[in-house]
Amino acid sequence: MGKENGTLSEYQPLLKDIKEPEQVHQIKVPSKTLLMAVWAACIGGTFQYGYNVSIINAPTKAVQEFINETWLERYGDEIPEQLLTFLWSSIVSIFTIGGLIGASVGGTLAIRFGRKGTLLFNNSFALLAALLMGMSYYASAFELLILGRFLSGVNAGVAICVQPLYLGEIAPRALRGAMAMGTSIFITGGILTGQVMGLTELLGKGDYWPLLLSTTCIPALLQLLILPWFPESPRYLLIDRSDDHACSLALKQLHGGENYHGEREDMERERASATGVKPLKPWELFADKNLRWPLFAIIIISTAQQLNGINAIYFYAEYVFAEAGIPFEKIPYATVGTGACECITALTCGLLIDSLGRRVLIIGGYSLMSLWCICFTITLTFQTYSSWMPYLSMACVFAFILSFGLGPGGVTNILITELFTQTARPAAYMIGGSVNWLSFFFIGMVFPFIVNGLQQYCFLVFLVVCCLVATFIFFVVPETKNKTFLEIQNEFLSRKRTKLTATKGSDPLLSTSL
Repeated sequence: MGKENGTLSEYQPLLKDIKEPEQVHQIKVPSKTLLMAVWAACIGGTFQYGYNVSIINAPTKAVQEFINETWLERYGDEIPEQLLTFLWSSIVSIFTIGGLIGASVGGTLAIRFGRKGTLLFNNSFALLAALLMGMSYYASAFELLILGRFLSGVNAGVAICVQPLYLGEIAPRALRGAMAMGTSIFITGGILTGQVMGLTELLGKGDYWPLLLSTTCIPALLQLLILPWFPESPRYLLIDRSDDHACSLALKQLHGGENYHGEREDMERERASATGVKPLKPWELFADKNLRWPLFAIIIISTAQQLNGINAIYFYAEYVFAEAGIPFEKIPYATVGTGACECITALTCGLLIDSLGRRVLIIGGYSLMSLWCICFTITLTFQTYSSWMPYLSMACVFAFILSFGLGPGGVTNILITELFTQTARPAAYMIGGSVNWLSFFFIGMVFPFIVNGLQQYCFLVFLVVCCLVATFIFFVVPETKNKTFLEIQNEFLSRKRTKLTATKGSDPLLSTSL
C-alpha cells in the first residue's frame, strides 16, 4: 500500500483503465486444503455464535434455581421474583451487547492483526468465558455467568465479522458463494449441536449446567490447534501488507500450484485500483458517495435478517408442537428437528448458490417467507377449528425455516463480502455486524410486546418486512455470481452514472407533466 492518503472515490478513474482478461481459468472444485481451512476458521468462529445462542435455553430452570440459592446464602432470604427475572434476562441479553462490541472492533482487528490472526486471538474471549461460566457454580457467584456471557458475545461478534471476511478472501471466484456459505452452515450446525447437547440424555440435566456452559472451550481449542496450519488471507497479504511472496505461497497452498494464477490476476487488478488508498473507517464509507448504495443495501439486508420473523417462528414452535399433540417431554426433540431442518437447508444453499446465483435465492427466500407468514397467520387463527389445523401450523414452521435457510440465512453474509473491495470491506462488516446485533437486541426487547399486542397477527408485520426487502433487493442489488469484486463495484457505479446521465440529459419540456 502507498503512503498517500485518499478515499476510494478519488481513485475511481483508475478502474476504467483496468481491463478484465478475456479468459480466466476458474477453479470449480475446492482443494482439500481449502475445505480444511474453511472448517478450521468456522469451528471456532460462527459455530460458537450458534452454539452459544442455543445452549442457554436448556439450563433455564437450573440456572434460576442456582441464582435463588446463591441469593439465599448471601442474604438469608429468597430473591424477589422480578429481580430473578431481571438477572436471568441479563444473562441472556448481555450476549447481544458483547456481540455488538465485538462486531464494532472486529474490522479494526482484522486490519491490524490479519484475518487469521484475529480469529486466533478471538479464542481468548471464548476460553475465558468458558472458565468463568464453569466456575460460577463453585464460586457461588452468578455475576460470573453474566461476565462469561458478555465475553461469549464479544467472541461471537468478532467471529461473525472476521470469519466471513476470511472465507470470502481465500475462496476462488467460482466457488466464493459455496465457501462463504460455511458461515451459515456452521451457525446452524452450532445451533443444532447446542440443542442436542442440551437434551437430558446428555448435558441437559439440572446438575450438569456448569459443564454444559463451559463446553464452549472445545471449539476454541480446536481452532487454536488447527487454524495455524493454514495461511493468512492471500488478498490481505498482497493488498494490505504488500507481501507478494507470502501471497503466492498462500495461493499455492489453498488452490494448488497450477490453479492460482487467475486469482492472483484478480488480486493484482484490485491492488492497482487501491493504490494509495488506506483501509477505510466506517464513517468514511458514509462519506464516500460511490459506496452509499452498497452500504445502504447491507444495512437493509442485515436489519432484515433479524426482523424477518424467524425469531417469531421459533417462539411459536413449542406452542404449535404442543397443539399438534406432541408430549411436553418430547418437544425438545421436535425443536432439534427445526435445528436440523435449518442446517440441512444451509447445506443445500451452499450447493445451489454458485449455480442459481445470489439474487434468485435471497429474493425467492423472502418471497416464500411472505407466503408462509400469510399461511401461518391463517392456521394459528383457526387453530381450534379442526383437529388437523395444528399439523398445518407445524408444516408452516418447517416451511418458513427452510425458506429462511435457503435465502436470507445463507446469502446475506456473502453479499457483504462481495459488494465491497478490499479497502472498504472490513469497515462494511463492522457496520453490517453492528446493525445485525442492534437488530437482534431490538427484536429481543420489542418482540414480547408485539406478540402480546398482536398475537398471531404479528406475522403480518413480518410479511410487510419480507415483501419490502425482496422488492428492494430486486431493484437495487446486482447479481454477484462469478464476478470479481471490481466488476461488482463497477456495476453499481455504472447504474449510478446511467441515472445521472438520464437526469442531466432529459429535455425539460418532456420532463414536465402533461
